[in-house]
Amino acid sequence: MTERRRVGVFGGSFNPPHIAHVLAVAQVLATTELEHVLVVPTFQHPFAKPLASYDDRVAMCERALGWLPRVSVSRVEEELGGESRTLRTLEHLAETHPSWALHFVMGADLVREAPRWFGFARICELAPPIVVGRAGIEGDDVPSAMLPAVSSTEVRARIAAGAWDELQHLVPRAVLAYVRERGLYAGDG
Repeated sequence: MTERRRVGVFGGSFNPPHIAHVLAVAQVLATTELEHVLVVPTFQHPFAKPLASYDDRVAMCERALGWLPRVSVSRVEEELGGESRTLRTLEHLAETHPSWALHFVMGADLVREAPRWFGFARICELAPPIVVGRAGIEGDDVPSAMLPAVSSTEVRARIAAGAWDELQHLVPRAVLAYVRERGLYAGDG
């Protein structure tokens, strides 16, 4: 029997993607045995969280992460339709790619809330989590900080305030160019 391909699944709203997302993917590829990371933008947020359009978020993910070797951006949640649920996405990927050994890549900021997710125990069975440390998130159940303390909420607020110069080290330049070109987040805040 051939060994299964180790694939990390990194999901999120990516509204917009920022430098911590890029660093998280680079870190897990450099420090784990993952062979590939699938970036999965949320299609429809289960809590009706307002998001930029799905097409815009996919395009930003491609600009932020798609250039990295061994990384691809997936539209699987669009194909599934309806509310995005991590468990449903992982079950679908496991069924359609039986040669993959899945791992769920998640930021340390999600560790404490994840047990309240729908089917989290099953998520852990299907795709054992790889937790990436994040500045400002501490505890025995999370790795030490590896990623900067930046959030998409903070990025959107700075865009809405017109503070573009504050974003040059927080957001990939190709994403910032796309946001400006499309006029995204200008009315947020």
